[in-house]
Amino acid sequence: MDINYPDIIKDIKPKKWEKKEVEELSSHLINVINDIASKKNIDAEAVLVGSVAKDTWLSGNADVDIFIKFPLKTSESYLKEKGLYLGSECMRKMGGSTEYRYASHPYVTGLIKTFEIDFVPCYDIRNTKKIKSAVDRTIPHTEYVKNNLIPGKADEVLLLKKFMDNINAYGSEFKVGGFAGYLCELLIIHYGTFLNVLKYAADEWKPGYQIDMENYGTANLFTEPLIVVDPVDPHRNVAAALSLQTLSEFVVASRNYLENPSTTYFYDKEIQANQDEVKKEFEERGTKTLILHFRAPDIPADALYPQIKKTANSIVSVVERSGFKTWGSDYWTDEKDEIIILLEFEIWKLPQVKKHHGPPVWSKEHGANFQEKYGKKVWIEGDQWVVDVDREYTEVDDLLKAVLSMEKFGLLKFGKHIKGSILNWYELMDVKEFLAHNKVEEGVLEFLYKYLHKNLNLWG
Repeated sequence: MDINYPDIIKDIKPKKWEKKEVEELSSHLINVINDIASKKNIDAEAVLVGSVAKDTWLSGNADVDIFIKFPLKTSESYLKEKGLYLGSECMRKMGGSTEYRYASHPYVTGLIKTFEIDFVPCYDIRNTKKIKSAVDRTIPHTEYVKNNLIPGKADEVLLLKKFMDNINAYGSEFKVGGFAGYLCELLIIHYGTFLNVLKYAADEWKPGYQIDMENYGTANLFTEPLIVVDPVDPHRNVAAALSLQTLSEFVVASRNYLENPSTTYFYDKEIQANQDEVKKEFEERGTKTLILHFRAPDIPADALYPQIKKTANSIVSVVERSGFKTWGSDYWTDEKDEIIILLEFEIWKLPQVKKHHGPPVWSKEHGANFQEKYGKKVWIEGDQWVVDVDREYTEVDDLLKAVLSMEKFGLLKFGKHIKGSILNWYELMDVKEFLAHNKVEEGVLEFLYKYLHKNLNLWG
């Protein structure tokens, strides 16, 4: 199938009116910030960064990132205080909603019209050896791309971003573990075209693959699945957030696309998830799937996802140590109110008795203690004492209800904010019951559908 890339680019590239609206808003916000700074005698300057500044944003996805840079001599406390003040004052003057975020670095975010705006205080650095905060590289990143992305190649970035977005590989946030926008831009600078990126990924990429565009010679410092040495900081891997899972899926999707190109890779998929059909699919699997449902704590999304994953992994570990066997697990959240942890079991019911292995027969003293404790129920297998003991839990539901109670919470390693949420309220039910007795919202139904169809990302 011949792909008409100009038509695809026309669809995914911002329209002239979009660009004009975003550019005018960005310019106005910068002027407002700089005017407030001047009037309040604050030594700071606002600049536009990110994909909007680099002209590499997809239509309908204009997140306006404005960094407020302070001189290197500025104290960190002053930078944070005045940076947040300038951002919030600008939002107030523009009539936008304001929210403070405190991740690795504090910033102000909010909505003006339909645009998400971020105001981020940072240091004005020229040399990355002088980096003081987590965001100080962003301005040099923007400048590097603007200086090295050949005119006309921004369209290649758009194709790559849209392809990645459609297979759920775009975005470096924890919930995706994918390719950051800056990484996509560097790949086009390095390989030249969208198709070249896919060809190299399909033929050459594997865990530990290295790209060192400026020949710094520091790639061996990193151990992540893909290594792309930051052109503006030789001691940073731009692909550090990329998970092995997402890298693998991108490589396979690249191979599939090159073998059978299709426009479906560039247009949003409509998942027609029918609740009755999803329920039927779970029934036909012959496994047992439980849904743990509880309220989301009031924390930012980038802090929430790692805590959910930690909790889910801990639950899996506890049930498997007790003899049950999981088939798979996953989690979902709307990031505001609801969290769901899905646990699918291959073995969910166990016999009343289990073997308890004691010391080897050669250990006379320990063997005597073992016999004293268990009496004449003991026997020998090979050279080891063994005894039948009763299990505390033979049904996985009962075990989960126990470990989710106050008395046995210590068995689990919770995300620190999630523990209180579960203690306050949770429900645990079989997925078939969940689907039979609830009108499941679209986001949850799509999550369950994608869990059942894990290959969706491989064919666009």
